[in-house]
Parts: sequence; C-alpha cells; structure tokens
Amino acid sequence: MEYRIDRRTLLKAGTALAAAQAIPAWAQAKPTLRFAAVFSDKDIRADMIRMLIKDVESDFTIEPFYGGTLFKQGTELVALQRDNLEIGNVAPQDISKQMPAWSVLTSAYTFRDANHVLAFFASDLGAQMKKQAEDQLKIKLLGPTFFGTRQVGLKPKKRINTPADLAGIKLRMPAGDAWQLLGRSIGANPTPLAYAETYTALQTGAVDGQDNPLPNVQNMKFYEVMSQIVLTSHLVAFDVLCMSLKSWNAMSPAKQKSFQAAVDKALLWSVQEHLKREAELADGFKKQGLDVYSPDLNAFRAYAQKVYLASDEAKAWAPGILDKIAAIK
Repeated sequence: MEYRIDRRTLLKAGTALAAAQAIPAWAQAKPTLRFAAVFSDKDIRADMIRMLIKDVESDFTIEPFYGGTLFKQGTELVALQRDNLEIGNVAPQDISKQMPAWSVLTSAYTFRDANHVLAFFASDLGAQMKKQAEDQLKIKLLGPTFFGTRQVGLKPKKRINTPADLAGIKLRMPAGDAWQLLGRSIGANPTPLAYAETYTALQTGAVDGQDNPLPNVQNMKFYEVMSQIVLTSHLVAFDVLCMSLKSWNAMSPAKQKSFQAAVDKALLWSVQEHLKREAELADGFKKQGLDVYSPDLNAFRAYAQKVYLASDEAKAWAPGILDKIAAIK
C-alpha cells in the first residue's frame, strides 16, 4: 500500500512540531489544579494559598477561586469526590454529614486552641480519624486550615453572660445540621444563611448576630453593623485542605512528598498569622467603639457539652473520645 503526503499536510505537521518544541517538556506536562474556597481573596488563607502556589509552581499550576465563585459553600466536598474539583477548603461539618463520627471535631469546646488542633492531627488518634475519612470519602486530606476562634458578634446591645442570655437571639450560622447544633449549644436561635449575605442581614435586622473568628469579622466588615463582640471562644475554627484522590494519585511519590511539605509550610504560616491578627483585632475593635468582653465561659462550656452529649450526633462518637482528645497536649 502506498501512502502519499501532500505539501500542505507536511507544512502543518512541521508547524505543529515546531510549536511543541518551543514549549519545554516540563511546561507541557505541568497539571493545572483548581482550588475553591468560600473565603475572600483578602483572607489570610488566600495569602496561604498564594504561598502554596509559588512553592509548587515548578510542578503544578494552581488556579484559585475565592468567595464561593466556583462552588457554593458546602458543595466543595462532593465536587472533589466527583473529580469536578482538584483542591478544596472543606468544612469538617460537611465531612460529618457523610461520616457522622467526625461530628465530634465540630462540637463546641472540643479543642482548647489552635495548637491543640495541630497536636490532634499529629497524634495517633488524629491520624486514625484522618485515614477513616480518606477511606470512606475517597479524597485526600492534606491538613487543617485553622482560621481563628469563633466569637459571637451582635447588633443588639444586650449584655451576654450565660447561654440563657442568648435565648431568642437570631444567630446567623452556615446551613447544615452540625452548624445549627453548634448555634443551639450556646443558647442561640441559629438561622441558616450564606456567608456572603451576612453583612446585609445584620444591617437590615434579618439576623441579630453572627459567629466568626475576629479576622473574618474584619475581612467582611461585620464590625460596621455590630455593637458588641462576646468572646465565647466556643469553637476553635478549622477547615480541612483536601484534594481529589484522582489528582493525588496522579502524582509520583516524590511529588506527593514535596507537595505535602509545601502544604504543611503554608498551613503553619497561616496559623501563626491568624493568632497574631486575633490579638491585634480584639484591641482594635475596642478602639472602634465595640464592646468586647468575656462572658462566663464555664457556664457556656457546661451548657454546650450537655447539649452535645444529648444529641443524635454524639451517638456516632467513639466511646470516651472527648476525654482522649482533651488529653492530647
């Protein structure tokens, strides 16, 4: 059989070959990983992602999408599971929807502070719960993204000392059973509402308050529509940086190791920046005229633990797990 190649076909082939040779081999093979999060591009965690982007740029292109512009809050996990997303910032509350045992990590006053969260994930118990989630959810958990300690911010000037003082207060919370339980556990009337809609809801009185770490209050300018911040410290807030299993398994072991190291570096930097910012903001909000004070934390802690232990969520917890987590130093 005789094959003929005309001049036009030969020219096209030559042009394509020249174009391919003009692009280095590493550039042709470099995958693009999309990252999705609900936090804004002004958030410390956005700077964390920018650090990660720079540190892995020789092997990967990470394309960030902030403010829930690619996937709405609460849908990131399913997007990862369906390979519609490569990297996502996933709330542990969303993990607990599919894996009820994880709801213990979302309960009020489980963790003392950011270092306690980090120590838990570095412990044998943390590694066990992380592996269980990876096996069940079929995603890769890269590490906890601490973003501060959640405090109650209110528009009304009513003084809050115990959970009973929050009775009837419409407190904006993200949608989902775990979040609504958290709101009830501090005595409030939780109202599900998207993060991006919270400012307007406070402004119009659709809700009386919100609970977020102080850096979020600053980023979203909630302080403009609040009169006070009650330092309930009811939840040491963290999400989990996750990757689709398909994207993780596509990496060589060496690239997995270097990528994880870059993630660990960025996550630790973010923790340090959040802790520094929280200390500065507490004083800053006072100077702006907000009433910033601590309530009876023992009363809040006792009430929250009573609510959680009586909940359906607690039925899925491993026996004695609260004590085991508390014992981690």
